Amino acid sequence: MTEITEVPSPFCGIGTDDLSIQVDGATLKVIANGCAVNTPAFEQAIADTTPRVAGQSVSLEAATNKAAELLRDINQPLIGGCATDVNGMRALLALADKSGAVVDNINFNNARRNLLALQDSGWMNTTLAELKNRCDLLLVVGTDLEAFAPRFFEKYLWNEESMFLDSTANRDIIYLGKAPSGSASTSPTGQKATVLPCADTDLPDVTAVLSALVKGRLLHAQSVAGIAISDLQAIADKLKSAHYGVILWGAAALGFDQAELTVQTLCSIVKDINQLGTRCSGFPLGGKEGDQTANQVCGWTTGYPARINFARGYPEYDPYLYDTQALLSNGEADALVWVQAFNSSALPPKTELPTIVIGRSGMKFEKEPDVFIPVGTPGIDHSGHAYRLDNVVAIRLKKLRDSGLPCTAEVLTAIEQAL
Repeated sequence: MTEITEVPSPFCGIGTDDLSIQVDGATLKVIANGCAVNTPAFEQAIADTTPRVAGQSVSLEAATNKAAELLRDINQPLIGGCATDVNGMRALLALADKSGAVVDNINFNNARRNLLALQDSGWMNTTLAELKNRCDLLLVVGTDLEAFAPRFFEKYLWNEESMFLDSTANRDIIYLGKAPSGSASTSPTGQKATVLPCADTDLPDVTAVLSALVKGRLLHAQSVAGIAISDLQAIADKLKSAHYGVILWGAAALGFDQAELTVQTLCSIVKDINQLGTRCSGFPLGGKEGDQTANQVCGWTTGYPARINFARGYPEYDPYLYDTQALLSNGEADALVWVQAFNSSALPPKTELPTIVIGRSGMKFEKEPDVFIPVGTPGIDHSGHAYRLDNVVAIRLKKLRDSGLPCTAEVLTAIEQAL
């Protein structure tokens, strides 16, 4: 039995790197600095280590050869999930290039809300380090930050040391939309976050009013979505007077039509405040299940984020046409490869197509895929790199145990070479 300290996590998105893990053979136990997201992800037991073809145990070579056979001479393969590390994503793109496949990230519909706003008008966003060292006002819009990353406040808001603030306990926290699910946003001095609740579907109106108030527009209404205009004016005034305000949102939580317009409104507020002589930045959440890693590797490899098609012999990007569910529903794909090395509960969509699953041990299928190859999880079974949510740091993941499971990159490369 050994103890490994300063363990980084690929699961929470915020780059938590101070976990202590007790390793007893193949069994892991988080003994320090765990949370509701990281602890169960690290402690999940290995359930199977042997590849299967049509439900029967086979060797890894036989499984990769069968996968290559299924992908050979078909018109439009589809590679979905894309939950892996940097090397796994590189190998995935190489396989997609050779087979002419569509590549679609499991969380791309959420990321699309941010990407459309970025592509249309640009944005001014900050990093975790800047937020930790400079932010004196955090406005959380439409998301339960504590549920997303339970240790966010502990690590980046109520930290004892800050390069440019005399006291981090005086940071001002405001929730607009969803209320916090716990008490993590309460400062060490007992000051609770200000909460202005409203329904998710009311956020477009509420953020539009806040944008107008930041611009100094005169409004005749007294309230919007149950929130007093005077309360929104107070938020606008605080944003204008803050030394370094940050507006945070989670695209995954904005589950309403044309949510990218709300993201664009928030980005517009940030720009307007900076023109008034103070500093303000945006901060979009993300980074779980390898989505930031997938988009980063796709970006530097092809020039586009995920949701690209290699069928023409070069990468072609379309954020709508190359959606996994749309391709399956419309009968446009004829084989599915599902890559999910982090979350054994994230199963492939139901389909009658030939299906190859390269996933974390422990996946339980309603219908057994044609090929299932259990792979190691980055940061547990093998070392690797994964991008945290602000995209500026590739976290160096550690190998914690010898499970005998291959990494995703090895499996995908073997399939590519067998084609």
